[in-house]
Amino acid sequence: MFAWGMTDKGMARTQNQDSFHLEVYHESDQTICVICDGIGGARAGNIASELAVTTFMEDLRLVIKPGMSQRGMRAALRSAVRASNDKVYERSRPGSEFAGMGTTLVGCIATPVQAVVANVGDSRAYIIDEEGIERITRDHSLVEDLLARGELSKEEAKNHPSRNLITRALGTDKEVHCDIYLLDLRPGDYLLLCSDGLTNTVEDQEILYEVIHGGDPNMCCRRLTDMANIRGGPDNITIILVTV
Repeated sequence: MFAWGMTDKGMARTQNQDSFHLEVYHESDQTICVICDGIGGARAGNIASELAVTTFMEDLRLVIKPGMSQRGMRAALRSAVRASNDKVYERSRPGSEFAGMGTTLVGCIATPVQAVVANVGDSRAYIIDEEGIERITRDHSLVEDLLARGELSKEEAKNHPSRNLITRALGTDKEVHCDIYLLDLRPGDYLLLCSDGLTNTVEDQEILYEVIHGGDPNMCCRRLTDMANIRGGPDNITIILVTV
């Protein structure tokens, strides 16, 4: 397995509040990775995303081992999300300089045959192959809820004034619920994780084309980031691409 990642502050923001990390263990054919998109003000959002990424990875390193079952990977991800939430929540208490901060989180453990993805907020995970692209995660956002109830069309959702309002985040409450997705993988599959700075500017079919037909996969994150920035880069952009 191979993995690449990058983050960019975009064209409109003065600070990058996204954070990410990835590690590939070639001896056990395992990859662990995470993206967090901070919320809660200029300084606080940055702190929240960095703290969540660091804690998430530290917690996973304690339990990751060769030959883990999907059940074991699922339990490991839930533990890592819970630990990250505890850390961010502890720092965001009322009265502190970081009060009210939080962050999205999308992370995964992947092997050549299976993957488990955890999600809180509106950062996303996709599975991509030559036949198409499929979004794995469901956004925890007001617009996603309105779409699910049939109160908005997909076109209306793109320009909705509250499209950036999320309904679930890490660190804003003492307890957090993360969605867990179990995947079977095949040779040639790609996993793509990203913050909404990519998906708010680049269409799914464009992501598919760049991953499958755009050229060397080690430059795919750069190509997608450039596309978002050419279109104004209104938000921070973070992408991780994992190939099986």
